[in-house]
Amino acid sequence: MTQQNPYMPMAARLEEVIDETPTIKTLVLRPDEPIPFKSGQFMQLTYPGIGEAPFTPSSNPREPERMEITILKTGKVTDILHEAKPGETLGLRGPFGKGYPLDKLYGNEVLLVGGGVGLAPLRALIYALFNEIDKFKRVTIKYGARSPEELLYRRQFEDWNKTQNTTFAETVDVASDGWKGHVGVVTTLLDGMDIDVEHAYVVSCGPPIMLKFVTQKCLDLKFKPAQIYLSMNRKMSCGVGICGRCNIGPYYLCKDGPDMCYEEIMSYDNVF
Repeated sequence: MTQQNPYMPMAARLEEVIDETPTIKTLVLRPDEPIPFKSGQFMQLTYPGIGEAPFTPSSNPREPERMEITILKTGKVTDILHEAKPGETLGLRGPFGKGYPLDKLYGNEVLLVGGGVGLAPLRALIYALFNEIDKFKRVTIKYGARSPEELLYRRQFEDWNKTQNTTFAETVDVASDGWKGHVGVVTTLLDGMDIDVEHAYVVSCGPPIMLKFVTQKCLDLKFKPAQIYLSMNRKMSCGVGICGRCNIGPYYLCKDGPDMCYEEIMSYDNVF
């Protein structure tokens, strides 16, 4: 269903709350009517009487009757959403944006680079890629978090690594007791990578500083700007290109993105 009034939220029942990390929760929502969305599009999630905030669904786009939204606790609205209980009614407005360019990825290798809660939007893309895995040469997922305790969706890592034509690797900035995995920022996972750069695309989502260094690393690896897509999930309000809070040059992330080709935005000062 496409909502007729973009400013009117649809009621959605909160079915489950999943504690992902000490600072991140996933809300499992069932809207009154299915809401079809593309991976990378975003929703405005409303807590009645408090306010709304933009989030990219982290669930499978093939399941429009059920939507998962993963939330990092960062402020007033997210604090309240973290306290929400199953059975409560929230609101959903959207979807907005264009979503990831799946058609360009067909027939190529796909490199996904995520940082922190930036894996949430990428998880919807991972589901979309897995839904048609035969259409891609290979899917490589690189993910980094500050500490082992902040690794998101750890329960799925093994399954992702076992998926056809897919490899997954994680790293942490700082190890804790018992951690035997890789230590270092996520770009260190790109060193010595086996990838056909000429026939590959990069999609990255994470904090702006991470996106900056991922972009530079990929350029060093001879990726062209046209092969790099960045999820620019900045603060948005209206979702329909009116408030002007999310522009990069002539582009409005809520309408033209939030997933932007680096070639289109690289000449503007406020990319990162």
